[in-house]
Amino acid sequence: MSNLDNMMAASLVDRIERLEKRLSRQTKAREQAEILLESKSLELHELNRTLAGLNASLEQRVVERTCELEEERRHALFLAERDVLTWLPNRLMFGKYLQRALERLDGSNGLALLYLDLDGFKTVNDTLGHACGDELLKAVGKRLATFESAKVFAAQLSGDEFAVIHSGGDQPIEAATLADNLISAMRKPFELGGRDVQIGTSIGIAVTGDLAESPEALLYQADIALYRAKTRQRGIWELFSSEMDVERLSRLALERDLRTALAAEQFEVFYQPLLGAGGGELVGFEALLRWNHPERGMVPPTTFIPVAEEIGLIHEIGAWVLKKSCLDAVGWPPELRVAVNLSPAQFTRRTLLDNVRDALTQSGLPATRLELEITESVLMQDGEATLGMLHQLRAHGVRIAMDDFGTGYSSLSYLRLFPFDKIKIDRSFVQAMTQDEGSMEIIRAVIGLGRALRIKVLAEGVETNEQREMLRSEGCDELQGYLFSKPKPLAELGSVLAAVLRHDDVLASAQGHYKGAA
Repeated sequence: MSNLDNMMAASLVDRIERLEKRLSRQTKAREQAEILLESKSLELHELNRTLAGLNASLEQRVVERTCELEEERRHALFLAERDVLTWLPNRLMFGKYLQRALERLDGSNGLALLYLDLDGFKTVNDTLGHACGDELLKAVGKRLATFESAKVFAAQLSGDEFAVIHSGGDQPIEAATLADNLISAMRKPFELGGRDVQIGTSIGIAVTGDLAESPEALLYQADIALYRAKTRQRGIWELFSSEMDVERLSRLALERDLRTALAAEQFEVFYQPLLGAGGGELVGFEALLRWNHPERGMVPPTTFIPVAEEIGLIHEIGAWVLKKSCLDAVGWPPELRVAVNLSPAQFTRRTLLDNVRDALTQSGLPATRLELEITESVLMQDGEATLGMLHQLRAHGVRIAMDDFGTGYSSLSYLRLFPFDKIKIDRSFVQAMTQDEGSMEIIRAVIGLGRALRIKVLAEGVETNEQREMLRSEGCDELQGYLFSKPKPLAELGSVLAAVLRHDDVLASAQGHYKGAA
């Protein structure tokens, strides 16, 4: 073999070796690429599995959140249509239900709306606190819920106002029966924090008269009937009639005029003499509020006092009467007292004590010359708190008298609980004493009771000499009535006061003055 051949062979071997090395490198690179590809494929597969899991979890969360949102929406709708305190349907749900109920009327069935207002709820709120008031509303809600049925729907409209819809049946007969049952249920005591709380309810009823009746008209009529029930007696129900609309407008006008009467100085204080039964000596005057309206004339207290109590104006009026009476009395002879009547509503606020102190301080009248007259209904609303206020008044030297004694149910027990300075025999017993032996026996028993307890006894409503002599012979301490004098404004008391200063027989003087005026 020639050198050329050797060289060519060597060159070929060298090329083959390089190709093998190159092939080897490529093979290794391919193997590494395959290994990497397989690794990446596994990672991609794992990533796909992870993504699939995340997607499934996200879908589940979306489903769960959708359900939660739906539940929250339903709960929000529930809360929007419920009172959060009583859990009764609220005014919104009441309106929807009433609208649907009226739309279902076809002329063969009736519908009644009963509008309820709790009697005494404000007193509970004022005397026992708002927390106790809330507990009372909850208890009322539970009691009303027991009346719900296919025919009866109960709702809370606001505060202590509730509504009951009675669908179908013989109206208004069934509505009247339901109203009686509701009133009976609300009269039962509510146990709140270990104490029994007594309230009541007044109800106004409106029934559908034709298919054109609207929810607004029906509610308006029931509201008018409710006001009629509250102004008549409370604790009763009234069925709407067209005449009530006129009364309601008159009542609203009275409320409006009453709110401006104090600022317009339309109120006056008249005074009626209180005389000793034995010698006829003048011992003081009872202050009696009068309203001289520029258009209505003299408005009877029985007309405007209940309205003032209901709208809360009695507190301002009562404070004015206290101040005016004390200012007038300070100019009388020092042995004369002034008696001022207090409304039960005035005891629902602690401001009564401040009003009494302010009246005495500003007038300079000694506390011993002020006599406050209360009825036993004052003690019935919250006996413990009221007794505390009475004791504070007594501590200042103010005298306390129980008015209308014998007309209530618990007078004797109250005499045991509080040492009254005076008890007043109601005029109804005095007026009947000469014809009714029972009334005479009651008067005799009250006078004996006063003597035993060392409490003075005054008989009011004395109109005849016969009544005066009988009361005097029985030992009554003081007398009051038209026999001696009608209530008079301060300017007309001059002759009576002059008689006191002359030390005359005031009884005879007052009688003569009255007869001359008559």
